Amino acid sequence: MAQTIKRVLVTGGAGFLGSHLCDRLVAAGHDVICLDNFFTSQKSNVAHLLQKPNFELIRHDITHDIWLEVDEIYNLACPAAPGHYQYNPIKTMKTSVLGAIHVLGMAKRCRAKVLQASTSEVYGDPEVHPQPESYRGNVNPIGTRACYDEGKRAAETLFFDYWRHNRVNIRVIRIFNTYGPRMHPYDGRVVSNFIRQAIQGAPITIFGQGNHTRSFCYVDDLIDGMIRMMNGPDDFVGPVNIGNPHEFTIKQLAEMIIELTGSPSKIDFRPLPSDDPTQRQPDITLARQKLGWEPRTALREGLLKTIEYFRSIKLEHFRAPTPNF
Repeated sequence: MAQTIKRVLVTGGAGFLGSHLCDRLVAAGHDVICLDNFFTSQKSNVAHLLQKPNFELIRHDITHDIWLEVDEIYNLACPAAPGHYQYNPIKTMKTSVLGAIHVLGMAKRCRAKVLQASTSEVYGDPEVHPQPESYRGNVNPIGTRACYDEGKRAAETLFFDYWRHNRVNIRVIRIFNTYGPRMHPYDGRVVSNFIRQAIQGAPITIFGQGNHTRSFCYVDDLIDGMIRMMNGPDDFVGPVNIGNPHEFTIKQLAEMIIELTGSPSKIDFRPLPSDDPTQRQPDITLARQKLGWEPRTALREGLLKTIEYFRSIKLEHFRAPTPNF
């Protein structure tokens, strides 16, 4: 039976994750509208799609309303690196909250299915490890990271209220640390920072003693989980953790990147920022049960592909989105 062609909106579609999602949706034959304000994203991420007849790019800020006719919406718009979302914390909160209101209103009007790209940051600095979806988190609502943490938590609230009261067909995923080709070299995330520094032979900057942990999911695996959630049964709306359950210390990550790049870089330890989570590991039991999903790419394999990408680009062609980097 032939696949139904859908009109799909991807907010934040020129970003790291959004561009990979657009690739997959365009390749599947859907009519894709990529919406982005290009604050932390790159037009080059989707330049190869511009000549495709089923791809459209719109420069727009989702904090402002937009009127489109669509069947599905993936809401990915929001700066995700601490330096970027803390640069203008009020705008970050507006992006999460007003962005959710605008895509939910569109979904209600169009009877469209809408997926919220939430985050593991809703768990804050967790007191439960690993983190299941039932854990309500340990977030400082007045801290420097709260604009992102609480903005995403408020967006989840809006999604579930639209689902309960307006019968909007929602999906909510909580994304854990993701990496891969098309990461912005100055996005401030640990993988991109370490690879850029290693390639340049600069000191690898670790905040803290390097014993805090993260779980790193390769981008292809993450997009698989996101699409499975959108295409899954309507009686499972989430939230569901999408991430890699294999946990590594930040020091282990730095040492692996130095090894894989053959870099002479040394590690430079610096003070840990406030409210930075000490542990981060997803419990993906629900994703396995409901979506039949789990990541397949080992960290070394994914890092080699990401390093190859970083070596293929010219760093001078990239501008740090904020003065933080």
